[in-house]
Amino acid sequence: MPAPALVSALSAALLIAGLATAPAAPTAPTAPTAPAATSTGATMSAAAPAAVTAVRANQLGYLPDGPKRATVVSTGTAPLPWQLKNAAGAVVAAGTTVVRGLDAASRDATHLVDFSSYSGSSSGSGSGYTLVVEGRASHPFAIGSGLYAGLRSDTMSFFYQQRSGIPIEASLAGAAYARPAGHLGVAPNQGDTSVPCVSGVCDYRRDVRGGWYDAGDHGKYVVNGGVSSWLLINAFERAEAKGTAAALGDSTLRVPERGNGVPDVLDEARWELEFLMRMQVPEGRPLAGTAFHKMHDANWTALPTRPERDAERRELHRPSTAATLNLAATAAQCARVYARYDAAFAARCLDSARRAWTAAKAAPALIAPESDGTGGGAYADPAVGDEFYWAAAELYATTGESAYRDAVTTSPWHTSAGAFSASGFNWAETAALGRLTLATVPTALPAADTARLRASVTTAADGYLNAMSGQGYAVPLPASGYVWGSNGQVANNGVVLATAYELTGQQRYRAGAVESLDYLLGRNTLGQSYISGYGAQPSHNQHHRFWAHQADAALPTPPAGSLAGGPNSGLQDPVAAERLAGCAPAACYIDDIESYSTNEVAINWNAPLAWLAQFAAEPAKP
Repeated sequence: MPAPALVSALSAALLIAGLATAPAAPTAPTAPTAPAATSTGATMSAAAPAAVTAVRANQLGYLPDGPKRATVVSTGTAPLPWQLKNAAGAVVAAGTTVVRGLDAASRDATHLVDFSSYSGSSSGSGSGYTLVVEGRASHPFAIGSGLYAGLRSDTMSFFYQQRSGIPIEASLAGAAYARPAGHLGVAPNQGDTSVPCVSGVCDYRRDVRGGWYDAGDHGKYVVNGGVSSWLLINAFERAEAKGTAAALGDSTLRVPERGNGVPDVLDEARWELEFLMRMQVPEGRPLAGTAFHKMHDANWTALPTRPERDAERRELHRPSTAATLNLAATAAQCARVYARYDAAFAARCLDSARRAWTAAKAAPALIAPESDGTGGGAYADPAVGDEFYWAAAELYATTGESAYRDAVTTSPWHTSAGAFSASGFNWAETAALGRLTLATVPTALPAADTARLRASVTTAADGYLNAMSGQGYAVPLPASGYVWGSNGQVANNGVVLATAYELTGQQRYRAGAVESLDYLLGRNTLGQSYISGYGAQPSHNQHHRFWAHQADAALPTPPAGSLAGGPNSGLQDPVAAERLAGCAPAACYIDDIESYSTNEVAINWNAPLAWLAQFAAEPAKP
């Protein structure tokens, strides 16, 4: 994950030059050189991360027809001259900065560079561009229409490499990332084909193999798997409606199912959906139809531990209403989207969704306890009205049945202005997912109701644009939004912005969605690309038990396309607490494998990144 703040010597030099402001956050330890995975799954030696520069730009690059903005850290109160140079050093555009002043989240004094009027070379693409402000140059970047195709592929490959219960093949992931299947009951593994419940929950065992490892550990959680699989399927459903889904079609991604006649992204999401349905309590058992909340090791595994060498006992944890409704929602979405590719699987999904909905209605207050955090995260969610709304929306969009329509229209979330919060949707706040589905999937709701729902999406998007316009780094988060997984929240809000663009065709929404990627790719207070393998200064020590090169040189760094959790002002791990004390909210990040509260990877952060990469790789509407 992203490297921390500026080193003190560099900060001093920039302060003297008037190109930096506050004292730097504590210096990060020197990180080992990381092998960077390419979009073909190969690995290569990568140079050590470049030093932070005062000119902060998207280190991957900019689309010819998209926004092209960068931030300069400077205490100067007058506009500064800037130049855009090509790889040969020739000036291709020039202008003066706009003084933005103090950025609350980073505590940086900032200027804005806007070179959007320059669309690139006559060939339509080019690399090696730099922005120069008073002799200070940005990291090099490209300008081209095909920039995000590789990121789309790599962010999708993340999910294949997080699969449980299947060998990860060198031909698909690269030799460094190949490994045997984890958690199939092959010694020393004890699961996941016959997993017992924790004491007092059930007296039987379940086959819950497959699915994605949730994050840097070996746990698998229904509520996190639900929102993550929903985003991948939604990315395809949206692209299919737009006519751009070919890029996610069969034989487009690095998955073992390629060539089976089914779009590869649906193959990937199915791996998780099969697991989610295995987590459903079977008929004839107490609480039949509900879903177990999670399953993971009885104790936290050591760092590092390869999946196939995990010897811990695996356990199922008590069912929850939230997990049950996640299953209902995602299985209903599955039934709608997979119907034309695999009718039998779609029918099985719909049956599971109906049973989960009925079970949740019968047991509406099964709340996962906050205290259940040994060996895996608690993922507690005491309020499930939003999950009821989301599940009802998906079931109605799929079936058109009046019972689900009534559940939608009588839910307080159907008219609530709080469906889209300033910090964005997440695994515990899912009303926005129902709202997005009802705003984009044709239903028999009254036209006025549909128009209101669509207007709520654009209103939310306008709120994110307003937040971006008042900041030095144009982040679709409030200054208070730098919490655990803040980068995932940035990407989630980018999804809302992109959806507003699809609904309206208004370019400001597309610009906001693409600019959200600018932040993740280096236009931020740390000058850090939070995406492994991308940019001059990428994160490469993310918290993970197999991609753990920092802890064990025999293991790989995270593959290209893995998103770090990002700045977390709560400093909720010992490394962050010790190294980042006093940090500005947007600077509370350290690229250290032990900083799990700022530097872990997770499926629910990579999923919106993959969604956004697919969006950015598509051509803009004419």
